Amino acid sequence: MRRLLLLRHAKTETNAPSGRDVDRRLDDNGRRDASLMGSWLQRHPPLPDLVCVSPATRARQTWDLVAAELGTPPTVEHVDELYGAGPAELLAVIHGAAVQDPRQLMVVGHNPGLHELALGLVGSGDDDARKAIAGNLPTAGIVVIDFAIDDWGDAGLRRGELKQFVSPKLLKSE
Repeated sequence: MRRLLLLRHAKTETNAPSGRDVDRRLDDNGRRDASLMGSWLQRHPPLPDLVCVSPATRARQTWDLVAAELGTPPTVEHVDELYGAGPAELLAVIHGAAVQDPRQLMVVGHNPGLHELALGLVGSGDDDARKAIAGNLPTAGIVVIDFAIDDWGDAGLRRGELKQFVSPKLLKSE
């Protein structure tokens, strides 16, 4: 069995001082939400063994704030291909994780790619969570998908079971 966690970066400033999208930083709400999601993750093991993070400033900052809540952080790779990636590129990164063979893999990236990938990978699972992610994967949202596989190279469309979806908004409403 393998577990995939998809984490969309937290809320950002509208424009980066450089004018480049890749340089956009988290705003105050984003920083609070990223820490909140890290705290949630710490309380809901198993934690990821490997985390692949987009090189965008907002994704790196999101991961840094999540990791600060975890105690012992997992192995992290900054993967250039995650910035602006669509579902096919994201799936290629997941398949590439077979080299390190983590049991729990997290990908920190961006919409629309992460949202489209989540919808494509899920073939079964929690009905409420499926309804919740149908329209959008919100900022700082985490989708947890289990695969009945022994190798990340076998992860594929409709092969995953949606175990859980959580977002800052859902946590704050509890």
